[in-house]
Amino acid sequence: MIAVIPVRSAADQKAFINYIYRLYRDDPNFVPELFLAQKDLMDPKKNPFFEHATAEYFIAKKNDEIVGRIAAVKDDHLIDYTEEKVGVFGFFDCIDDQQVANALLDAASNWLRAQNLNSMEGPYNFSTNHSCGLLIEGYEVPPSVMMAYNKSYYLKLLENYGLQKKTDVLAYRINAGDFPERLKRSIPLLEEKFNRNGIVIRSLNMKNFEEDVRKTLSVYNKAWSKNLGFAPMTEKEFLHAGKDMKMIMDPNLVLLAEKNGACIGFSLTLPDINQVLIKIKDGKLLPTGIFKLLFGRKKINSVRILALGILEEYRRLGIDAYFYARAFEYVSKHPYLTSGEASWILEDNPEMNNAIVKMGGSLEKRYRFYSLKL
Repeated sequence: MIAVIPVRSAADQKAFINYIYRLYRDDPNFVPELFLAQKDLMDPKKNPFFEHATAEYFIAKKNDEIVGRIAAVKDDHLIDYTEEKVGVFGFFDCIDDQQVANALLDAASNWLRAQNLNSMEGPYNFSTNHSCGLLIEGYEVPPSVMMAYNKSYYLKLLENYGLQKKTDVLAYRINAGDFPERLKRSIPLLEEKFNRNGIVIRSLNMKNFEEDVRKTLSVYNKAWSKNLGFAPMTEKEFLHAGKDMKMIMDPNLVLLAEKNGACIGFSLTLPDINQVLIKIKDGKLLPTGIFKLLFGRKKINSVRILALGILEEYRRLGIDAYFYARAFEYVSKHPYLTSGEASWILEDNPEMNNAIVKMGGSLEKRYRFYSLKL
């Protein structure tokens, strides 16, 4: 007998978060989210996402044992922006059992119907501005920072339920030695070109962190506006996300392009902290996790190019190539760094995919987004 119950108590929430540590405990490539980070993410008092969204969480039990979980989300910003009555599912994890998966997806879709929504898409934890997508290729390698990971059998569970592919997004690996020298050599030439056009590119100023983050918000919301499932972030959300990343940022890997003092583009590259988190299998910093986090950072050998956006009217000036070149110039100057991941890239963006391949990128992972009429 399968019972799906909504999360109501603190004990239920703890069980909801802890379930993944048990489900994936024997998976060598699983990277656990820190328990406290997940708890804060779900807390409406701490996460500004909930100023325009509501979520319901469910746990599935079979013979009194927890065998799955899921979340259903109504995001008013997504609905207003897309002008569609669309809801979201996420935090989907369960055993390899179609009946359990069906029961969880039924719970999410029924809740969304009760909110007068007529379609469901995901998986988003909670939106495309958070960890999202179902990994369908590339299980052999642990995910990079802020990228999703899941069991390979989730693909059949979701598609057997009737969820339809909306699109795929791609993650490329670029090894330091494969990055073309011509692009590295292009840095001074591009800088001359930018100077002639009144464009200045600089690193993030950590002393004026909030001011610089605010400058990039309009670029983020405009540059990603046509991506699937996108909804603009509020200033509070954007600052909240920035502060979460600040502790692992290297300002030399965060670049702003400006003209007349206004931001026209930016790139965000982060050290792959997942190489440390993968060793904290229970998601808890105490008693030993904190030491693994502090000392493990010195052994990180990869970065992730997480975001790269340029206002449309400035996209043919080579700013994107310059951002990539600067990132790999940084990698080449630090011998302990061996590669970078560029993700995610929409599969139907041939211009960007071709550019990544020309930079030495090879496809490493593929993620899928789904939709379902309710």
